[in-house]
Amino acid sequence: MRGARATTLGTLLGGLACVGAAAALGYPRWRPWCLTWGASEKEVDATLPGDELLPEPDVITTRAIHVEVPPARIWPWLVQMGPGRAGAYTYDWIENLAGLNMHSAHESLPQFQDLDVGDGWRLGSKGPVLRVASFEPETSLVLRSDDGNWVWAFALASDATGTRLVSRNRIRQPGASCLARMFTRYVMEPGSLVMERKMLLGIKARAERLAARAGSPSPFTPDRRAATMPPPPAPPGPPHRAAEGCPGRRRAGGRE
Repeated sequence: MRGARATTLGTLLGGLACVGAAAALGYPRWRPWCLTWGASEKEVDATLPGDELLPEPDVITTRAIHVEVPPARIWPWLVQMGPGRAGAYTYDWIENLAGLNMHSAHESLPQFQDLDVGDGWRLGSKGPVLRVASFEPETSLVLRSDDGNWVWAFALASDATGTRLVSRNRIRQPGASCLARMFTRYVMEPGSLVMERKMLLGIKARAERLAARAGSPSPFTPDRRAATMPPPPAPPGPPHRAAEGCPGRRRAGGRE
């Protein structure tokens, strides 16, 4: 009985080893797709905010997704991301195996909508500290690790039917051994695709669901009634001047 179990286990491990070896041998052929999932050639080649913070990385990933809402409806989901905050909208159970304390929210959380340059959080007890390096509300958010070896940027660009959400990682491995670099290429790169793809899909689903729940018509969907109804007449009255005021402090939650 034990012999049969040992044979079965050995066969299973041998099969997994063969699959792993085949995947490793074939990875160079599909690596470009892995590193640029969802992104257009133009997006891959584009210069994004944060690129200047790590000009010579060892690994660059540029992944993207189309979301059928304007940038303003995506921005809150980016601002509130992080451990102990709104999570990362990916596979929490995998991230929490590493002690990252990720619990992905399904709602926009007002208590996490204020973000300033310099704010940061640690990924796990021994992981890197990511800090906000820069942001432009509803346009870009750049995070950088304290050691300077990781820059993670999000960019939002509106188009005719919604918004392109682009996520770019720039990673440097100073002094890494050959084995460590192989681990990054053949394990971490495919693994990052699995997690980041889930994250981008999670942001898309949440933003579109919340917009639909709000009941407001999408600015990208034509109103069929507009073609048959004349515009309402403008109300009479003298022209007025816009009130003058002082600009408020810019916050990650929006413009003031």
